[in-house]
Amino acid sequence: MAIASRFSAARSVLGLGKAARAQPRLPLARVPNSIAIIMDGNGRWARSHGLPTGAGHRAGARALKEVVRRAGDLGVRDLTVFSFSTENWNRPKDEVDDLMVLFSEMIDREVPELHAEGVQIRFIGRRDDLEPALRARIDDAEALTGGNGRLRLFIAMNYGGRQEILDAAARLAGAGVTDPTEEQFRDALYGPDLGDPELVIRTSGEQRLSNFLLWQSAYSELYFAPQLWPDFGADDLEAAIADYAGRERRFGGR
Repeated sequence: MAIASRFSAARSVLGLGKAARAQPRLPLARVPNSIAIIMDGNGRWARSHGLPTGAGHRAGARALKEVVRRAGDLGVRDLTVFSFSTENWNRPKDEVDDLMVLFSEMIDREVPELHAEGVQIRFIGRRDDLEPALRARIDDAEALTGGNGRLRLFIAMNYGGRQEILDAAARLAGAGVTDPTEEQFRDALYGPDLGDPELVIRTSGEQRLSNFLLWQSAYSELYFAPQLWPDFGADDLEAAIADYAGRERRFGGR
């Protein structure tokens, strides 16, 4: 790779040379209350820039910060992002270890700023498999931001949609509920107050849900963006919402 290209990639990874925070364009019609994003393509982005996989994950973390800000500016109430799945433990150990370090770094670095901006942070998934130090950070982040109301950021961590359904069924069975209503089942999910996403976005051109929010996304509109996640920015979020705004949702009716 040419020196200039490597320098450009390094600046992107480090978050250098970015423009000042832009204001949203004119208000978009029918902005969804709840949006979910499958943040896909960090590894491919890193390889395309001649960088290690960990650099792609760090670039993806910076993309998330930009998208969270724009979502809050647009009036989105709930933003749910898929950060680490129950299947991701099968990745190479060094990559998983680097991700766990990154999660801790992100909580330490970003939570105070998100808190100042009125973002409430919630984690959904199976926490027992995580290291105690990371679990403690998660608990602290939720406690610190619990009273915020500008935007609720749900982070799916060690999450799997099928596992969530199984865990909910086991929780209900343990409580003696054998014929639950939809409301009772929702109350047993990891985030019972999480609004069903009106819009699910997946980046990198892949077109599947990958075990994400299977219960909640039954009637979600799906949007598949071609950009790799680190290249997905605030304007791309607005483009996805604009596409959603032009659709007619019928929920099985005519």
